[in-house]
Amino acid sequence: MNKTVQPQIISGNTRLFAIIAEPIHHVKTPEEINALMAARGYDRVMVPLHVGPEQLADAVQGLRAMRNLDGFVVTVPHKGAIVHLCDSVSLAAEQVGAVNVVRRQANGRLHGDILDGVGFVAGLRRAGIEPSGMTVYLAGAGGAAQAIAYALAEAGVASLTIANRTQAKAEHLASRLAGLFPGATFNVGTADPSGHDLVVNATSMGLRETDDYPCDVHRLTREQVVAEIIMQPEYTPLLLAAAERGCRVHLGRPMLQCQVELMAAAMSGETESEEADHARP
Repeated sequence: MNKTVQPQIISGNTRLFAIIAEPIHHVKTPEEINALMAARGYDRVMVPLHVGPEQLADAVQGLRAMRNLDGFVVTVPHKGAIVHLCDSVSLAAEQVGAVNVVRRQANGRLHGDILDGVGFVAGLRRAGIEPSGMTVYLAGAGGAAQAIAYALAEAGVASLTIANRTQAKAEHLASRLAGLFPGATFNVGTADPSGHDLVVNATSMGLRETDDYPCDVHRLTREQVVAEIIMQPEYTPLLLAAAERGCRVHLGRPMLQCQVELMAAAMSGETESEEADHARP
């Protein structure tokens, strides 16, 4: 006999979370958050909102006015731009220059934090991959990449090579990290990922079928671990190419799974981020 699944009842008392992105079809956070809320018996739901860069400021202003909204998750391509639309951000978000979760306070003020990096490192460790002492190649220097770079450095990697299409952004990130973590080596790389223990794609390349690889996959070797942050498709062209070459692959979903409880707590106001009052003018 098929088990009947009771639909979640949404009423005027239901508290809301949102996620904003462009594109929106690939996001998996609502599934994870809503499953967690249902399991805990909380009257909360998350809905996806498709918002482009040109409408971001207007959308955020609208979210401030929604009294039954407790917070929202921010993903590609808004993580950098959202920093300047928050009233305050955490120390980590200030240093990284990006936000991926926002708490809406009762008075409409917005507090931003960044959980991408800690979620990614936690996902690696859950899979038995310890980044401490590793040499790492990181494709990307945007919001998610900066958070992951910061968290990897904090986790004790031996060296981090940052490769980005706009080299100046990679240089800026490497220089900033070198000032914060003198015990590690930071370099600006090319499309060649060879010679690194761990290869990480922290770009959006792979979301669309027409996307190119984020690095030269022909230089991958079976000794390397290749990791993604993209969750849809589950196996990106990079991961498929890496698996063909005998690499161990690490999917994007563990990063989200390790962030879900942290995100829910942050949006609900159950936790306060460290040195949380870096107020913005």
